[in-house]
Amino acid sequence: MAAHLKRRVYEEFSQVVQIPQEEAPAKKLRLSKPSKSAALHIDLCKATNSTDALQYLLHFARKPVEVDSVEGVIRILLEHYYKEQDNSVRLKIASLLGLLSKTKGFSPDCIVDDAINTLNNEKSHQVLAQLLDTLLVIGTQLPESPTVRQRLIEMACKHLSDTYFGVRNKCLKLLGCLGTVDAPLTKDNEGLGTPLGGVWDVQTIISDYFGDQDPRVRTAAIKAMLQLHERGMKIHEIIYNQACRLLTDDYEQVRSAAVQMVWVLSQLYPESIVPIPSSNEEIRLVDDVFGKISHMISDGSWMVRVQAAKTLGSILQVSPHFLEQTLDKKLMSDLRRKRTAHERARELFTSGEFSSGRKWADDAPKEKLDTNTVYLIASGACGAFVHGLEDEMFEVRIAAVEALSQLARSSPSFAEKCLDFLVDMFNDEIEEVRLQSIHVLREISTHITLREDQLDTLALLELLKNLNKYPTDRNSVWKCLKFLGSRHPTLVLPLVPELLSTHPYFDTPEPDMDDPAYIAVLVLVFNAAKSCPTMPALFSDHTFRHYAYLRDSLSHLVPPLRLPGNGLDLVDSRCSSGDLRRLGELQTELAGAADFCATYLRCQLLLMKALQEKLWNMAVPLCLKQNVTATAAAQQILEETYKLEFLYSGLESRQVATIHHVRLQAKALQLVLTARTRQGLDPLISSCEKFLQDIESFQRLFRAELPHLQDSFVDTLLELMPRLSSCKPVEMVKILQTTLRQSGLLQLRLPEQIHRATATIIEPTGESDNPLKFTTGLVVALDIDATLEHVQDPQNNVKVQVLYPDGQSHMIHPKPGDFRKPGPDRHRLITQVYLSHTAWTEPSQIEVRLLLAYSSSSTSLSSPSPASKLGWSDSIDSLPPPEPAVEGTIPFSKSVKVFIMPKPARR
Repeated sequence: MAAHLKRRVYEEFSQVVQIPQEEAPAKKLRLSKPSKSAALHIDLCKATNSTDALQYLLHFARKPVEVDSVEGVIRILLEHYYKEQDNSVRLKIASLLGLLSKTKGFSPDCIVDDAINTLNNEKSHQVLAQLLDTLLVIGTQLPESPTVRQRLIEMACKHLSDTYFGVRNKCLKLLGCLGTVDAPLTKDNEGLGTPLGGVWDVQTIISDYFGDQDPRVRTAAIKAMLQLHERGMKIHEIIYNQACRLLTDDYEQVRSAAVQMVWVLSQLYPESIVPIPSSNEEIRLVDDVFGKISHMISDGSWMVRVQAAKTLGSILQVSPHFLEQTLDKKLMSDLRRKRTAHERARELFTSGEFSSGRKWADDAPKEKLDTNTVYLIASGACGAFVHGLEDEMFEVRIAAVEALSQLARSSPSFAEKCLDFLVDMFNDEIEEVRLQSIHVLREISTHITLREDQLDTLALLELLKNLNKYPTDRNSVWKCLKFLGSRHPTLVLPLVPELLSTHPYFDTPEPDMDDPAYIAVLVLVFNAAKSCPTMPALFSDHTFRHYAYLRDSLSHLVPPLRLPGNGLDLVDSRCSSGDLRRLGELQTELAGAADFCATYLRCQLLLMKALQEKLWNMAVPLCLKQNVTATAAAQQILEETYKLEFLYSGLESRQVATIHHVRLQAKALQLVLTARTRQGLDPLISSCEKFLQDIESFQRLFRAELPHLQDSFVDTLLELMPRLSSCKPVEMVKILQTTLRQSGLLQLRLPEQIHRATATIIEPTGESDNPLKFTTGLVVALDIDATLEHVQDPQNNVKVQVLYPDGQSHMIHPKPGDFRKPGPDRHRLITQVYLSHTAWTEPSQIEVRLLLAYSSSSTSLSSPSPASKLGWSDSIDSLPPPEPAVEGTIPFSKSVKVFIMPKPARR
């Protein structure tokens, strides 16, 4: 028994047991980039002199630095800074410290002590200024640290006594950007500011430097105070007198900044009362500021005059009598006040006669003048805009016109008084000034009314002269006369016999309807007749015929009128016919919406026609002709949907979703027709995969609009999506065919305003029979002048197409400089197209038209790609491939035909 136990124990202890070896985890290798700080340290150690070190620093500044390496790099730079003796190298290091502190994700609180330490030990003024700029960067990066902010402000106050103006400038800038009233300053140094109970105020310290000996420091002090205002700190009214004294400073930068400073105070304390110097009277602060800035329009620097004129336009709280004095021309000639030509014309117009000599001394002086009491110009704001509008610099005149516009919009009485001055600016030698005056006159048109003499002698005649001088401006002139007639009907009424050359007893010859000047007069008269029912009685018979012609040819310029002509009622009865396009022609404000609805309905009608019952109930071999019709309809629907999406502006997400829904139906129809024509299995499989991608793309783009698309074609497809993804192509085609035929019309909701992109080619007109002759093989330049309406980004999307008789087509992309923007949603294209061809035996016509380029990838509703949201470990194999962009062009102007004649070269 003992032997048995012994053998058993021996077997248990001698048995070999194999333990499964655990797999050792694989070591992960991390590729680390070389340390920026180590590389910089090696470079700086290799530098044998300051020039080499500066070159290494300049080379280092061109390379980006990762967030993790910023602190190490700064330590290396600081280490070299303490050892460097050359000022230029230390200056560059100080600049790099500020640049590195701006690195996104890096908090510079760890280098504040070192930066302040370098500031305390620096002797160079230039380096000191750069270090203060670096401290400003650090302070703006740490806005939530009041302790750091307080230390930086104390350092700025400490160095305000530096003799170098650059250091004082940086200190003032730092105080303006970081100073607060919540944390007053305690000062140990004397001579800076005024103590308020042992505490020093930032504004007091800054305002003390308004009187610095250096004009650059005075300018920096004002800008620092303005910076405090921009940060929400209320400026003390006590500095008003100091700021006013700076308006007479010897340097223009100081005066320009002082204008901004007193304007800020006028907005903060408009109703405060300030005394008038050398008198016992008092005045509102805003009125006093208005008068002082008015004097600055006579400043010796044109930049200060521009600044003063712009500032005057924003002082809207000024008293009316001060405002009206800006137009009080108390300029004297021989001790007598001058009168403008408009004032003399107004007196003659109101009196009705000139001096006839029958009345004794009727032209004698109306006043006795005392030479001791006559002043050249009244005090305060008198004549400010007179000087501004007559300034030698056109920038000052433009600023004065803009200021007049702002003030006139808020004061109807002032708008009436400045009318003559704006009309005077129509004769300015600079085109920009004239255009600005016209725009201002249009903006204040609700407050003014032109007099009869102004309408007759100024507006109409000058516009007709412009039409004769610049024929290409006829559309602009006609549109201007349209608004002129509609807004001044009572002034047009007495001028109708003269304008239309009619006579109460004699028949006058019928004017030529091809004359642009006569069309301009008719546009003026017909728009005035809309609100003046007695005017049609003055028309002759041919005027009624001309109205009917212009009503059809220029319906956007001629309003609908009820004119009894030859017993006929000429009101267009087609307005109620239901034709959307005609409705858009008659009412231009509805043109975009009407054309959009017409195009959408045309898509629906094409889809209904392609899905009609007889096409799908007959055998496939018997419906080849119907298949061709349906295929053409599907292609046309696709083209129309791209027009709906890219030719109209003002669309919302719901309208774009509706357009894509129709496009998806057209693609489904194409897929069904592809299967019916039996073109093979491989094209059908790829078409089915492509259509599934289109459904997923629609769902991704318009996820927010899906609740508005219930029971629609795409809603049904999304419910059947699991089945469509797993079924065979033939079964998928059957499902699509059934779903298409059961889908109904999706209701279209229009936004408030839709505009259609349009283009009108002004030049060439296409009316000339004389061909452009040039030698074959060479080029001839064709001038293109067109007006674009409601075109988004025309510099990139508008192209010019030239079609030759032999079928060739050239596409020209105009330069960005060829586009001008005369008004909102309007552009002007003035460019040249170069034509070339081989020899022709006879002159032939080429067609020129404008195209609007589009790309389906540029839609504003495109969401970011899902791939951009993946992590590093995520796979992109499961994502559907992106939909290829569909690019094309849409004609959006009428074609203009031009004769050209390439002649053979002489030998």
